[in-house]
Amino acid sequence: MNTARFLMIAGALSVVPFPSAAAPLNGMNEVGAALLACWTPPANSDNSSVTLSFSFKRDGTLIGPPRTTAIHVSGDDKARKAYVEAATKALNDCLPLSLSPSLAQGIAGNVFTLQFNSPKK
Repeated sequence: MNTARFLMIAGALSVVPFPSAAAPLNGMNEVGAALLACWTPPANSDNSSVTLSFSFKRDGTLIGPPRTTAIHVSGDDKARKAYVEAATKALNDCLPLSLSPSLAQGIAGNVFTLQFNSPKK
């Protein structure tokens, strides 16, 4: 399987259906949808987003903590920190992912990014 080294999964993928937690994920669109299904934006964070960068192990867990690569949150440092923490918690709450053997083989060690968005006003 040819897995991209860098893949941006936008918040729009949250509407893509994905298999149940028991079924292994077969592609990065399914991975993005599964991760975004765990996301609940903090209250009063309209028009905000944070992008996290991370890598998976073959077992569906992360190699180290996610890294914030972009952030657009109105408000003070406390609001930005709360938004990043909520996105990081959503990512960690979904793990480990159940990956198909072919996806697990191709995913390990590659760097991926995921953007967590709040509704736009």
